[in-house]
Amino acid sequence: MAEIKITKENFNEEVRNYKGVVLLDLWASWCGPCTMLTPVVEEIASEFEGKVKVGKINVDEEPELSMAFRCESIPMLVVVKDGVIHKTSVGYRGKADIVKMLEL
Repeated sequence: MAEIKITKENFNEEVRNYKGVVLLDLWASWCGPCTMLTPVVEEIASEFEGKVKVGKINVDEEPELSMAFRCESIPMLVVVKDGVIHKTSVGYRGKADIVKMLEL
């Protein structure tokens, strides 16, 4: 399962109203740590297919969503379960740390 591009248009359907766990990656193309995190997030999306929905929010293209998450620094990871934010993390994280975030 590939990551889903999250926009303000599909946010309610894909995240807010989704029953289950969503891992959101807030990123930008010019961000070095974001680029380093991309393959890790892709690997998690593949390994947790059917268990965790993985979405990517480009902060340059979706400033409203960035502000809604009070994102001041990227990369930022957000774990949402049943429409409620449970965990956040700012900066590069290794795969093991991200997987631990998903344990709700």
